[in-house]
Amino acid sequence: MNIYRKIFSLSLIAVAGMAAVAQVESGGVVRRRSDKEKKNEKTTVGVTDRMQDFYTAKETHDADLQYKREIYRQLDLTKPENTPLYYPEDVIDGKQNLFRLIFGLVVDGKIPAYEYLDGREVFTDQYKVKVDEMLDRFEIYYQEGNGSAKSPKYVIEEADVPTNQVQAYYILEKWEFDRRTNRMKTRVEAICPVLSRYADYGGSGKFPMFWVKFDAIRPWLAQEYVFLSDDNNLEQYSLDDYFNLGMYDGEIYKTRNLRNLSMAQMYPDEDLLKHAQDSIDNRLKNYGKNLYVPTREEYLAQKEREEEIARAIAAGDTIPGRTMVKDGEETSSEKKSVRSRRSSTSKAKKTTTKAKKPKLSSSSSSSNGNASAAKSVRRRKK
Repeated sequence: MNIYRKIFSLSLIAVAGMAAVAQVESGGVVRRRSDKEKKNEKTTVGVTDRMQDFYTAKETHDADLQYKREIYRQLDLTKPENTPLYYPEDVIDGKQNLFRLIFGLVVDGKIPAYEYLDGREVFTDQYKVKVDEMLDRFEIYYQEGNGSAKSPKYVIEEADVPTNQVQAYYILEKWEFDRRTNRMKTRVEAICPVLSRYADYGGSGKFPMFWVKFDAIRPWLAQEYVFLSDDNNLEQYSLDDYFNLGMYDGEIYKTRNLRNLSMAQMYPDEDLLKHAQDSIDNRLKNYGKNLYVPTREEYLAQKEREEEIARAIAAGDTIPGRTMVKDGEETSSEKKSVRSRRSSTSKAKKTTTKAKKPKLSSSSSSSNGNASAAKSVRRRKK
């Protein structure tokens, strides 16, 4: 009977515990997802909602911004710094280049694509690209499937993917100065593949395909590792690191402006265009440094350094940190060393003169000498 009582009491405790858990769940602390919520949840193979949230950058509020600028860059894949985006041309051991990755995600409907509006990009549902229209526009052959897991909605053969025609990318950068942290932040906002094809009127032309938001493809970029040079084949960085660390080399072809003009339209001359591009880069990189107010000591030291450099350049010095020596002339450093040696010798003379005792007369010196001799004799006699 005691055993039955114990079993009965344990069952009552278990029922009470389940009731407490149910109360907690009904209170909103713990809640299970329903089947309907699981169906509505957007998940893709290999990427979960948690991963997507982790790689999505939080927008800085306008009240915390002091400076903001949008920059359009062109990444030429023929440059050595940008070749990791082009190779491998074909899928090798499951590895693929950037265009195959982006193109596959867009065609499969895993990420949205947006229209290229040439400086007036709007990433809203109104400007989303329809996949079939995009494929027809760029004459990419495809077959329609039933949209199931085994047969996707659009079936494209590997030979029909125009990966070798993508010779460049357009990227949209955002430069923001956050007054809370007093730091200039830069990040890639969107990426656009650019096809290089022969135009109808002759010659080659560039045809931007579509924009994809960088945050949307970051979970897949973090899984694709590349090596950056032929000297070291170790794949140390992912494509996500490649963009976030600014390892690419891209020239500015446009900045967001009121007239929506490109840099080539604003500066037709090539020398002026290059100078304007370098000027914008330097202003963006040095914007945060120019806000720093030095102390009085730092300002005086910097001013003295600038004056020394100006004097050295005026004297014909090609390297400001070094002084040219002519026949019969001394450098400033030699003059300083001579001055230091003279000052040290003068100080040594002063110390020696202070240590000398005043001279005594001959009579006093002889008497002192005899006295010392007599004392020594008396000590020896004892």
